[in-house]
Amino acid sequence: MRRGTLRALSVVAGVLLIIAGVVCLCHQETAALSAGILLGVFMLISGVAEIALFIWGRDFYFGAVGLLLDGILTVLLSLFLLFNRAFTLLSLPVLFSVWLLFSGVMRIAGSVELRALGMRNWGWITLLGVILLVAGFIGLMDPWLGVQALGVTLGLCFILEGLDSIVSGSLTGR
Repeated sequence: MRRGTLRALSVVAGVLLIIAGVVCLCHQETAALSAGILLGVFMLISGVAEIALFIWGRDFYFGAVGLLLDGILTVLLSLFLLFNRAFTLLSLPVLFSVWLLFSGVMRIAGSVELRALGMRNWGWITLLGVILLVAGFIGLMDPWLGVQALGVTLGLCFILEGLDSIVSGSLTGR
């Protein structure tokens, strides 16, 4: 697969995540009621896309092992959310926060690698990683707040993950 195709897939995945975020923000009640399924499906798609990017593009992406680990964790969490409906609503804020923390750490580690290689614009990936970390910490500090504001939380987190995917796809491989 060509480098441009891989970058385009990353940007498309980011746009889909942003669309999911906007839908969650516009329909908060529906998002809260169907959060487990919605989140599970979108996380599964995102995780499979990251694993595919690793398989076909590990020569083009710096920090490809982090991409693989993020993809595997995302797929595992998505399967948990899809097949454990009774426990999902109670565990969703904590699982989502852990996912955001892990994604933030992986983005920061990848940006440090990009900086070491002399790439410009690595700071944007660092900034998005820090935002993901802060969102994850806030979610872990008060999980019940996350349950109460699940639609908003899902929407904002999807938008953040989508922005991260678009920025990563746009800047990596140049």
